[in-house]
Amino acid sequence: MENNVLDINRILDEARDLGCSDLHFTRGLPPIVRLHGSIRKLSGYEECTEDMIVSVINQITKPKQKASISKGLDTDFSYVSASKFRHRVNVYRQRGYHAIAIRLLRDDIPTLADLNLPAILGEFALAPRGLVLVTGPTGSGKSTTLAAMIDHINIKKNCHIITVEDPIEYMHEHKQCMVNQREIGQDVDSFAGSLRAALREDPDVILVGEMRDFETINAAVTAAETGHLVLSTLHTTGAAETIDRIIDVYPPHSQGQIRSQLANSIVGIISQTLVPTADGKGRCAALEILAATDAVRAMIREGKIFQIPTAIATGKKQGMFTLDQDLARLVRTGKIEDAVARGRCQDLAEYKRFLDMGV
Repeated sequence: MENNVLDINRILDEARDLGCSDLHFTRGLPPIVRLHGSIRKLSGYEECTEDMIVSVINQITKPKQKASISKGLDTDFSYVSASKFRHRVNVYRQRGYHAIAIRLLRDDIPTLADLNLPAILGEFALAPRGLVLVTGPTGSGKSTTLAAMIDHINIKKNCHIITVEDPIEYMHEHKQCMVNQREIGQDVDSFAGSLRAALREDPDVILVGEMRDFETINAAVTAAETGHLVLSTLHTTGAAETIDRIIDVYPPHSQGQIRSQLANSIVGIISQTLVPTADGKGRCAALEILAATDAVRAMIREGKIFQIPTAIATGKKQGMFTLDQDLARLVRTGKIEDAVARGRCQDLAEYKRFLDMGV
């Protein structure tokens, strides 16, 4: 390191070799990485100055991104390192200084089996039409799960897939499907606009990176209703909360209509969180799965969302289970520690009951 210049490609390679998921640069700290869910300092580096961080920004940005950053705007983009790995980057400001958050992306697309995800996700992916949602907090692996589902379609079906992402994270090859990937800011202006345009582009499957606002949610539900399979994400923590969140973005006089639309179009909801494994060598996904049975559709249509957790807990034959049931399973199989599960469960009494029942 000379003249306050950090070699971003070398640092990214170091972080990737360690198995880190994220890399951060902020003033007053050396480069920070996230490893197995926890943050730590990257050894061998000095505290970052504003000049160092600006030098990193200059190494990874193009003129359009530089212009956005110079206006003080939070700026999202993808970066391909010298080693040809892809990264999702966000440049932002804090206390008047620049900061950078970088997500390290896999260069391969994992299969559903690689991720130890249940077979019902493959069934959701192969549905002829409707809405499939993957939900969870930031950094819970939603994008990776969706990439695996898109790849499953790409292998198993013959159809046209359009993805709309901000930015593109996983690059899909044309296998059995034709896959067109559009990036916000480069290929299209917005999620909602791209969804409306997609309906004129003869898609069978549409992946929307995130349902951020009313316009995008409305366009996604409409697309799902009109014969397309739509996959997307929401930052919610359970199936019932996800349905409530979608309904709540609509004005009161429209909520009856959206309940009916959702009841007709929903295929399944996967809620996930990543938990540290018992061996301390990584993280695994703990899931809640909702499948749209006739009973679940009726609950949505009639506004009885509060009944959905019970339907999930008793829906084992349809491939459903709650987060507490899955945490109990992971503890019983030795995958995670009981203390970790207790910290992540939704209802401690229910979690203990499932652990004792062995279901």
